[in-house]
Amino acid sequence: MGYSEVKFPENSKFLVTGGAGFIGSNLCEAILNLGYQVRCLDDLSTGKQANVDLFLDNPNYEFIKGDIKDFNTCMKACEGVDYVLNQAAWGSVPRSIEMPLFYCANNIQGTLNMLEAARQNGVKKFVYASSSSVYGDEPNLPKKEGREGNLLSPYAVSKRANEEWAKQYTKHYGLDTYGLRYFNVFGRRQDPNGAYAAVIPKFIKQLISGETPTINGDGKQSRDFTYIENVIEANLKACLAPGDAAGEAFNVAYGGREYLLDIYYGLTEALGLDIEPNFGPDRAGDIKHSNADISKAKQLLGYDPDWSFERGIQAAIEWYKENL
Repeated sequence: MGYSEVKFPENSKFLVTGGAGFIGSNLCEAILNLGYQVRCLDDLSTGKQANVDLFLDNPNYEFIKGDIKDFNTCMKACEGVDYVLNQAAWGSVPRSIEMPLFYCANNIQGTLNMLEAARQNGVKKFVYASSSSVYGDEPNLPKKEGREGNLLSPYAVSKRANEEWAKQYTKHYGLDTYGLRYFNVFGRRQDPNGAYAAVIPKFIKQLISGETPTINGDGKQSRDFTYIENVIEANLKACLAPGDAAGEAFNVAYGGREYLLDIYYGLTEALGLDIEPNFGPDRAGDIKHSNADISKAKQLLGYDPDWSFERGIQAAIEWYKENL
């Protein structure tokens, strides 16, 4: 189960873009633990130097401070690399509505730069972060690849555009690309701070600090919250996927469905607290319900997630207790 048994050729080299971020730093750590080489590319705009410092003593780790918006930087980063795990995008639906030009330049042009650099450097597999936001207003659950709706934010547009560009690179240039549509990833090293922080670390930090969290909307929205270990597994297994699965996008989730209000009260209970939440307005561009059909990833990537929400949330709470 998981990815501990995943095997690559000796001396395999991975490039993790956005490797100083939450998901990227966890990918770097997992690859190093498996004994392979990692090059991290990050401009530290949303990533953290602390997530780089964790690995600087490891001889298999290399850090390049650079921006995927600069093509020459992408070319340099891809030199001698076997596998690219492209996580260097800005997240947050509300922030993308405020900053559409930046999201186009960073998330779309930046990913295109990486695709071209990977192609020119003969990279074997290009795995990239997409998002459940590409389902837009499509109302049916579970969300299934090939059944997408109208996009609801510039962030969603950027992720959908990445999928289309990746498809072109597989079709015309023979670069094996695999898009991973992440569903609400959470876990260690996810940033609890700032206006655009993800809901689980934000709630945990506020509750531990004795603050009263605010739930956007009525709390009855549901999400397929996905623990970080499952995401690591999907990325590594995509690097070993057959070429006939290339050019596709895959849901990466556990396949469950949690309501925000239930999560909130579960956290207060786990932390031994009795704090009632505040309720605020709905967030612009948000999807009300989200739940993934993961059968395509299981079938074509061999993805078999073994971290349930319950197991993951316990691990996350323990990590934040020790690290906040």
